[in-house]
Amino acid sequence: MSAAEKKVLIVGGGLAGLACALRLHETGARPLIFEGSDGVGGRVRTDHLDGFLLDRGFQVFLDAYPEAGELLDKESLDLRAFRPGALMHKTSGMRRVMDVFREPRHLMESALAPVGSFADKLRVARLRWRLTRLTTEEIAGHEDMTTESYLQRAGFSASMIDGFFRSFYGGIFLERELQTSSRMFEFTFKMFSQGSATLPARGMGEIPRQLASRLPPGAIRLGAQVTQIQPGSITLESGEQFHGDAVVVATDATTAAGLVSAGGTVGPVWRSVTCLYFAAARSPLDESIIALNGTGSGLVNNVCVPSDLAPEYAPRGQALVSVSVRGTVDPDDLESRVLAELEAWFGGAVREWRHLRTYRIGRALPRQSPGTGFTGPGFRKEAGVYLCGDHIWSASIEGAIISGLRTADAILKPS
Repeated sequence: MSAAEKKVLIVGGGLAGLACALRLHETGARPLIFEGSDGVGGRVRTDHLDGFLLDRGFQVFLDAYPEAGELLDKESLDLRAFRPGALMHKTSGMRRVMDVFREPRHLMESALAPVGSFADKLRVARLRWRLTRLTTEEIAGHEDMTTESYLQRAGFSASMIDGFFRSFYGGIFLERELQTSSRMFEFTFKMFSQGSATLPARGMGEIPRQLASRLPPGAIRLGAQVTQIQPGSITLESGEQFHGDAVVVATDATTAAGLVSAGGTVGPVWRSVTCLYFAAARSPLDESIIALNGTGSGLVNNVCVPSDLAPEYAPRGQALVSVSVRGTVDPDDLESRVLAELEAWFGGAVREWRHLRTYRIGRALPRQSPGTGFTGPGFRKEAGVYLCGDHIWSASIEGAIISGLRTADAILKPS
């Protein structure tokens, strides 16, 4: 059967499903996506509220991602970059730690910042030099361990690990214990070193919307809840059945485990996050940078102001403040406790901020433990259906897109 004759049913309209469908479409196959919600994107979506753009959880797109960057039209996304570095909130005040390779004017300030030792900062430079010269495939072949063990083996001091890495990677891995795979650490460190953390000017939801716009009319069915899957067919909640030459499950792993009756499909342990948005009369940062909690205590992990990067995120004359708290924290007074904590960061102006919305995201990121990810072909085939997603290759936007593309390639491969 030629590619043009293949009809492929894809369950899930997140990044993996969209990437899979787009590759299939561009090679002449006929993909059909079934998405249970009211829009594409999965965990990468943006809501509109009172003129503000609220990403469903603080996320960034790393513009050095190789395969995602090749698939997407980055220019039309109008990516806005964070400065390479961070502000660290310490009990003694804010301290700046920058990537001095790209911002050498901050060399002395970063070197003297009370975050780790001068030797630790030299170790960061050596790590950067080494990882930027490796391919992703070479990183995938490295011995895997926890990120904490990796940093200790690399000679970093406890003060550097506790004072910087737990804060910075706490926002990326959504855990401060640094139990995430060291391969994932090396990959993300390489991406941060080679490029920038960015936001599309009109919100993270522009990424899946762009992919969806390149599919033919009728290729995506929204509000289509799939309840049963068999090799070559799916059944919707309405009872409607569809048949195809292949079925792809591109949902998150927990949903996939409920749909595919195979012993190998087990839902992951999830990392969760709570994201709070506030409207402010002016930005507490006044620059496109992320502020981290370097004290080791408190609820807040990181703060940023998306409207400092992209004014489109907020109405004219206002600023949008994003605050991330690890876990799905649910006390009744969460907003007031967060604001009280941030008053120590930014002063009394915080009392004037207006709460916009709080997102409690239980399934924010699949846990990527040592020995998982960056292995195998990037997809699985179980019970006669293909499975893809960020839980299979790597817990990232790049991982979701790679998994979707490789699944499509496997389906298109002549039998």
